[in-house]
Amino acid sequence: MSLWTRNGAIAPALPARAVRASLSILAAAFMLPTLAADPAAAPSPPAKSTAAPAKPAGAAPGAEKAPDPKSQGSYSLGLAFGSQLHNDGLTAEALSFERFNEGFKQALSGKGHAEQADILHIQTLLAASRVKLADSNGAAAKKFLDANGKQPGVTTTASGLQYKVVTEGSGSSPKPTDEVKVHYRGTLLDGTEFDSSYKRGEPATFPVGGVIKGWTEALEMMKPGAKWQLFIPPDLAYGPSGRPGIPPNALLKFDVELISVTTPPATKPAPGAAGQPGATH
Repeated sequence: MSLWTRNGAIAPALPARAVRASLSILAAAFMLPTLAADPAAAPSPPAKSTAAPAKPAGAAPGAEKAPDPKSQGSYSLGLAFGSQLHNDGLTAEALSFERFNEGFKQALSGKGHAEQADILHIQTLLAASRVKLADSNGAAAKKFLDANGKQPGVTTTASGLQYKVVTEGSGSSPKPTDEVKVHYRGTLLDGTEFDSSYKRGEPATFPVGGVIKGWTEALEMMKPGAKWQLFIPPDLAYGPSGRPGIPPNALLKFDVELISVTTPPATKPAPGAAGQPGATH
């Protein structure tokens, strides 16, 4: 449904099976038939220009350089592979590109094959990279919150959650057992958007107690019609585990609009339950 539900956070250390999946370049190949089968999922082609393309000075007619499939495909393969490793928490600084290229070439030539020891080496590399990234993100989150808490209109709660009221709203605030309908947009500290109900074109509906701690705390203070900005510390979000698209110890920013609150009907006890007609004591 969304990237901020309470359940499903990934573990800090990746199991061997996950490492093998990360190393599989088949993921890039699988993307192609998906885009071909679903035109709506494929990026829109750029608009065609009516102006004639500029030609280099002195270029002979018909001398325009044709696209190089080898060059284009190689770049795209590297992009897909690098994106997967980035999502697993690897940074460019953590990688020796000389050794990476050496192993990559040996594998492509059939002279090298990944063994169990290599899987363990990869796990160690990814774990170390995630720890370093978590430390860096945690420090950045603290620095931001220290400064942001001094901004006009920003309130900091006892838990460390920060929020700013844009629109008050009215009515009763939801309880943990209530269900809410919200519109929201979530971004990282650098402005990267990782989730948005606005882009999906419909609000999200979920139980108040079924999301990350920062969301639950904020929702219990909001009223229907309210619009708030949330600044959620890592320990009230996903902490050092992170999630795909959300780095370890990332501070999360949200624009939240509480549209409505629904209280689920009380569950009637089954006949014969204690305190009810027909119960036995």
